[in-house]
Amino acid sequence: MNLKKPDFWNKKNLLAYIFLPLTLITHTINFFKKFSNKKQFVIKTICVGNIYIGGTGKTSLSILINEILKKKYKTVFIKKNYISQKDEINLLKKNGIVISKNNRINALMHAEKKEYDFAILDDGLQQKNIAYDLKIACFNSSEFIGNGFVLPAGPLRESIKEIKNYDMIFLNGSSKSTRKIFQKIKNFNKNIEVLEGEYVPQNIHSLDKKKNYLMFCGIGNPKEFESTLLKHKFKLQKKFIYADHHNFSDEDINFIKKIAKKNKFEIITTEKDYLRLNLKQKKDIKFLKINLKVNKINKLEKKLLNIK
Repeated sequence: MNLKKPDFWNKKNLLAYIFLPLTLITHTINFFKKFSNKKQFVIKTICVGNIYIGGTGKTSLSILINEILKKKYKTVFIKKNYISQKDEINLLKKNGIVISKNNRINALMHAEKKEYDFAILDDGLQQKNIAYDLKIACFNSSEFIGNGFVLPAGPLRESIKEIKNYDMIFLNGSSKSTRKIFQKIKNFNKNIEVLEGEYVPQNIHSLDKKKNYLMFCGIGNPKEFESTLLKHKFKLQKKFIYADHHNFSDEDINFIKKIAKKNKFEIITTEKDYLRLNLKQKKDIKFLKINLKVNKINKLEKKLLNIK
């Protein structure tokens, strides 16, 4: 979804309550989805998705899961072919084989024909007509569920109560509210496994932190990118935030470069955003390459390797 999240999604203010009656549409659609006939597959299916729209680390977690499984099994990524999400598809392609079709069921059928052992689906928890072998819901700990309302009054695709139907929860990022989040999750599903993770920069030594930086990005949670840079002592002087999956025009990039040149700033963005740029646009732009570090990763490995 290519959007810039409105501020009222973060807290229950007047605007949120104005939109609240429209959430009945979302609740109704989700209710009828539950009665869909679930298609079973021979290939093992792991769905890494989210309830909160954007910026929860699901693509990074999908890549990590693939790293774990490909040591023993033949794996493939499944990503629905949204034109606006070419950046995520390109990132997955850097880390494995990707099957991207307009229909996830068709993609899974194709994966079975190719005799893959595991299909890792980046997104798709709200597609209720697939019997996934493992369902992981991702959240960012700094945002969690925002104001707690579903679309369009809030940022949730479905009610937070749906946690009871998932197998694992992944909390990405650090937050002072982590303990409270744990308690809320356990209130809905006391037996669910909760994993925590954070982004760890991989190319930080190739970047000169003595210089001043201009940051730009078009991702679901720009605050996480900014906090990662600040945590590692980057001197951020200017930032430009665009909608998630923003398609950067030459005009956008030329404007950014003009500001940077005038102020003698280095330009830095995310790897996702960098992959969205053309060759000419990439000139003089650096990106922060990150890997996902999961605490108690042995729990994740055990869960994955015990899928039957």
